[in-house]
Amino acid sequence: MFSSLIATLVTIPLLGYLAVFIISKQITKKHKKSVHIALDVSTFLFILSVHYLIIVIWDKSFLWMIILSLLITAVIFIIIQWRIKHEINMRVLFKGFWRFNFLLYLTAYIILMLIGLVQRVTSVVFIP
Repeated sequence: MFSSLIATLVTIPLLGYLAVFIISKQITKKHKKSVHIALDVSTFLFILSVHYLIIVIWDKSFLWMIILSLLITAVIFIIIQWRIKHEINMRVLFKGFWRFNFLLYLTAYIILMLIGLVQRVTSVVFIP
């Protein structure tokens, strides 16, 4: 049952976002804080989901590219913060890095879902 729940959350990370938001909203009673907690937790789900969508669509794992993009993004965030503030605040740096990755992988998830959907529809409609 636990593995089915995890598989569902990785397949449909928006459910994970909603679940975490609802639970944290009940606990904290603060909307903005609940949104941030849900974003932070669901970022990991979106990264995993993008990885598995790539495997399903192209039958290849590009996990190394995902890890490389995370590292490059982190380096860019470090350089930007160093140039602007002349010091590195790890908490602020990681928060910005993680939230940017939420936007990046949410976008990648939506694009890959559309690609997968179009690919499946065209493979059924245009049967060779």
